[in-house]
Amino acid sequence: MSLRSTLPLILGLALMAPLPALAQEEGVFELELNNLEDVDGGCRLTFVAFNATGSDLAQTSYDVAVFDDTGAVSDRLILEFGTLPEDKTRVVQFLLARSCGQISRLLLNEAEECLDAEGQSSRICMEALNASSRSDVMFGS
Repeated sequence: MSLRSTLPLILGLALMAPLPALAQEEGVFELELNNLEDVDGGCRLTFVAFNATGSDLAQTSYDVAVFDDTGAVSDRLILEFGTLPEDKTRVVQFLLARSCGQISRLLLNEAEECLDAEGQSSRICMEALNASSRSDVMFGS
């Protein structure tokens, strides 16, 4: 059998293969810098968190360092997401007193607070963390 005669068969089988799930990956804590928007002389930062760790979280917050356009650390934020049950998405916004163009990077220092459903301290917020950015501003650890 030649490649020419088997190519349609190969392509047909490839099209019938299951597609990857569009849902979030299981076992991760997704944290996304979703948007930066200049508003009223400041910059509104929008973050989206999705808990796909497989565990309910009683309290969740992150310490974030803000780097200005010269690369210097200029601010620190605490992203507070509060209680995040399994498969819950939450959005938080911050308004910084500068234009968005003056922000070059956001560094996730650590989980400021991460408590499991029983109220016990947990490392899952950092160990399962998957940080991403939809903007040109770098975001992550």
